[in-house]
Amino acid sequence: MSVIDPAAFRAAMGRFPSAVTIVTTGQGADWRGITATAVCSVTADPPSLLVCLNRATGTCAMLRDSGRFAVNLLAEADQPLALRFAGAGGVTGAEKFAQGDWQADAAGVPVLCSALVALSCAVSEVMEAGSHTVFIGEITAARDGDGPALLYEQRRFHRLMPL
Repeated sequence: MSVIDPAAFRAAMGRFPSAVTIVTTGQGADWRGITATAVCSVTADPPSLLVCLNRATGTCAMLRDSGRFAVNLLAEADQPLALRFAGAGGVTGAEKFAQGDWQADAAGVPVLCSALVALSCAVSEVMEAGSHTVFIGEITAARDGDGPALLYEQRRFHRLMPL
């Protein structure tokens, strides 16, 4: 079996437009979050989704410990938060939450008030895949808003426009 070069893989996957989310988790006052496009629905019964996080991140470690997370679908106006939670400017850990309007959900996980969709989840399965951990979460609460979603493709942000 032939395996492609990692750079070729990243270039190919970069052609797949993705919704931009911030995956958050927390324990008490200690919150973590990361910008993620590797988010996907799994099933409607029970309502569940999956997120893929690099194991080297503090967000992944805390999510594993807490067993809870939220997926916050970003609006176009939240592009600065997408960059911040991706590590731009060198901001790390709980400092990332100094920008944006964040509230804890019923389990204490931070949820972005301006998110188009915020889904609170309880981890039901965990799998290791290469450098990442795949978390499947059953959705325990959902909130949705209105407006266009922020998209990412070919290393740039985009907006969704009707044809």
